[in-house]
Formats: sequence, structure tokens, C-alpha cells
Amino acid sequence: MSTLQCTHRDHTITAQVEEHPGIPTPWAGGCRITTPDGKQSRRLALPVNAAFLSELENAQRASLAHGRWLVDQHLDHQQALF
Repeated sequence: MSTLQCTHRDHTITAQVEEHPGIPTPWAGGCRITTPDGKQSRRLALPVNAAFLSELENAQRASLAHGRWLVDQHLDHQQALF
């Protein structure tokens, strides 16, 4: 399985999707954010109402989008990442 990654506003966002076999929506979305100075966040899960998806690619893309939103909140509204 490949891991999607992107750079947004000098922060590296890596999708960290976990599989939960046996349920209709087995992919739990989440991401890890690395700051420009190298500090890395814990795995940040998608919000509960959107956390589980049925397809891996959709879960990865949603995870990256959530990571970009978190970086924007951190930089524009002083929300903590760590």
C-alpha cells in the first residue's frame, strides 16, 4: 500500500490510514503533520462523522485534505497541532 503525502504551506502532511477489516467502511482516515523545523505530530484522526470510508484512496485523500485544513487552522488561527 502506498502512502500519499503532500506539502502545504511548508508543512509535510502524510496520510495515515488504518484498516479495520470486517466492517462495510474499513478505512479509518488520519494524518501526521511535520512542521518545517522537523517536529512531527501524533496521528490526527478525521472527525468521527467522517472517520471511516469504504475505499482506501478516498480515505487517503480525505486525510490529506483534513491535514491541510489543520495546518491552515494552526497558521491562521493559532490552533495547536501538538
